[in-house]
Amino acid sequence: MIDPRAIVDPGARIAANVEIGPFSIIGPDVEIGEGTVIGPHVIVRGPTTIGKNNRIFQFSSIGEECQDKKYAGEPTTLVIGDNNVIREACTFHRGTVQDNGTTIVGSNNLFMVNVHVAHDAVIGDNCILANDTNVAGHVKIGDWAILGGATQVHQFCLIGAHSMCGAGTVVLKDIPAYVMALGYPATPHGINSEGLKRRGFSKESIKLIRSAYKTLYRQGLTLAEALEVLVPQAEQDDGVRQLVESLQAASRGIIR
Repeated sequence: MIDPRAIVDPGARIAANVEIGPFSIIGPDVEIGEGTVIGPHVIVRGPTTIGKNNRIFQFSSIGEECQDKKYAGEPTTLVIGDNNVIREACTFHRGTVQDNGTTIVGSNNLFMVNVHVAHDAVIGDNCILANDTNVAGHVKIGDWAILGGATQVHQFCLIGAHSMCGAGTVVLKDIPAYVMALGYPATPHGINSEGLKRRGFSKESIKLIRSAYKTLYRQGLTLAEALEVLVPQAEQDDGVRQLVESLQAASRGIIR
């Protein structure tokens, strides 16, 4: 299962049925779970943990030192969950001690060609990051988010669950849950209602989320004023609750 032309450090912990292609390099302090397939010409450096049934395509660089000038060789980590597809030429960097020291990637995500995930980023489950998307340091992306091709995300931004960015979007502020964003800088364009339907949200819940969006964006309220209206509604519907929680977690201000 390991091509004889691959270089695997004796300190790496590789499950019995992992496939590693020719000319790939697996460093020490790397753990790779069952069923994962590493293509040719992939570099994985540690400390990095990769879960089960992932597929990593050629020319990707996983677990490399970060591009932060404060980084001084500390043993920071990258943790990747299960069932991810990481396409050609993706780059995932380890964390920094200025944050929690770990870059975290969840499960069931699709990273298309040439996606960059920077130090200390946290990416949830079931996300899609399309070609040439760049996620800067300390960014947090919620479950089921979709980032269109060439989306650029500024450091420390929060992107809420079930949100969606159009191609070429430049994210400079936080995107609340469910919101569709587009442009440079990103501006809101309604809620991702089609995505919510596909994921089993009820018609009533989508209606309440749409109403909450109008409260947030159509009534001329400040964020604090909108939260005064939405917090009581969050007690009645889990969908609105998730929107409120994303607003309460916002640290850079939300897109407008």
